[in-house]
Amino acid sequence: MAKPFASSADSAAKEQTLEVLAEGVYALTAEGDPNIGAIEGEDFLVCFEALATPVAAQKWLATLREHTDKPVRYLVLSHYHAVRVLGASAFDAEIIVSHEITRDLVAERGKQDWESEFARMPRLAEAADSVPGLTWPTLTFADRLTIDLGGDRGDLVLQYHGRGHTEGDLTAWLPRQRILFAGDLVEAQAALYTGDAFHRDWAGATLDRVKSLGAEQLVGGRGAVSRGRAEVDAAIEQTRGFLHVMIDQVGAVHGRGGTLKEAFEATHAALVDDYGQWPIFEHCLPFDVSRLWDELSGIERPVIWTAERDQEVWAQLQG
Repeated sequence: MAKPFASSADSAAKEQTLEVLAEGVYALTAEGDPNIGAIEGEDFLVCFEALATPVAAQKWLATLREHTDKPVRYLVLSHYHAVRVLGASAFDAEIIVSHEITRDLVAERGKQDWESEFARMPRLAEAADSVPGLTWPTLTFADRLTIDLGGDRGDLVLQYHGRGHTEGDLTAWLPRQRILFAGDLVEAQAALYTGDAFHRDWAGATLDRVKSLGAEQLVGGRGAVSRGRAEVDAAIEQTRGFLHVMIDQVGAVHGRGGTLKEAFEATHAALVDDYGQWPIFEHCLPFDVSRLWDELSGIERPVIWTAERDQEVWAQLQG
C-alpha cells in the first residue's frame, strides 16, 4: 500500500516546550517540529528562525512575551526553507539577517520551495493565507557577523561553516554561554532532510567546524535540546552517521550501475532500525536519496523542488 504523501497525514498537534537555557536565552522545541529560539540583548531581542506562517509565529511570540517585552531588532534565518522563514512578518524585526547565499536562494527558488513545503507539511502551514509573500533578508554576510548584545551580555556570533543542509546555512553561537543554535545542520533524534544538501561537505568539514566550537548546549533544527558536551557531540555524530550511511548505501548502488529505486530501498533498510522511529523519517528519505543520487551523478547544485516534482519522486520511491 502506498504511504501517505510526505507529512500530509501528520495532523496531530505537538506539545511545545519553552526552555530557558541561560539568562535571557530561550528555545522552543516541539516533539520533532521545527525549533526556534531567542536571545536577549541589553535592550533588544535577537530571534532565531521564524516558523512557517505569521499565525504560527505569533503564538511563539506570545509565549516569549511571558519572559521579555524587548523589541525584536534582529531576526536571524539559518537558511531559506519555507517552514523556517515565512512567518517573519510577525516579528516586526528591524533587521532580517541571513547568509548572502540564502538571499540568492530565496530569489532563485523561494517561490517553488514555498509551494513544495506547504504541500509536504500542511499542519505546519497554519493559516497559510497569512503569509504576505517571500521573506527577504535585509542584512547578509559571507563568513561571520558579530552582534554585540550590550552590557555584560557578550556577543552573538553568526557564522558560515560551509555547505551542508543547504548552500547557505548559518549558526548562532554564544561563546560566553557556550550555547549553539545550529539550525538544520544538526538534528537531535530527528531525521535529516537532505533534499537540498551537499552530503560529503556536510558530513566532513562542515560538521567538523560546528563541533570545534565546543558547545555545551545545542539547539538543533528539530528534536530536544542537547545539554552537556557528551550530548552535544552525540547529536553531531548521529547527524554525521546518518549522512555516512546514506553516502555508503547510495554510493554502492550508484557505483554498480543500479537504479534510484534500488538505492532508496538499500538506504531505507540500512537506516530504518536505528532512525525509522524518528520524526519525518519516511517523509524525508525519498527526497534525500534523490538529491544524493543527483550529487553522485555530477549534478553539483540541487535541482529545484516543485510540488509536481515532489509527487513524482514520492510515487517512484514510496509508492
